[in-house]
Amino acid sequence: MKKGSIKNNRINGEVLRELTSIIRDDVKDPRIDPLITVTKVDVTPDLQYCRCYVSSLGSDDTLAESIEGLKNAGGYIRRELAHRVNLRKTPELQFVPDRSMEYAMEMSMKIEALAKAGGMSSSEEAETEAEDDDLDEDLDHEDEDAETDHH
Repeated sequence: MKKGSIKNNRINGEVLRELTSIIRDDVKDPRIDPLITVTKVDVTPDLQYCRCYVSSLGSDDTLAESIEGLKNAGGYIRRELAHRVNLRKTPELQFVPDRSMEYAMEMSMKIEALAKAGGMSSSEEAETEAEDDDLDEDLDHEDEDAETDHH
């Protein structure tokens, strides 16, 4: 099975759904923040490992403590996952903090700061957005034309 294949994506989705359910409903470790979220999972094509990206609305300390609790409960979570998902092998779980939301907020703040500092006036922003919309429409029309050519 290749990484990114339909089967791999389907397994990732199923593991994500079940992990979320197991962590929310079954794991009772007090270190795990109730607001923790499994944002993404990547199961390797050989089903040996599963990297689980988790985020929390709390502080970095809360997230680190939650990840520690998840690592300690890893054996239980893996066994529950084996019962719920019918796979040839049950992957070893690796819990990793997901920093994508923090990164997105940081980039958004930098863009806003540049816009306020005069990096781009509001009329230039509107012009750029209009050009982007025109480009998106052109691409959509090309996709539609390509679909009708194939039928």
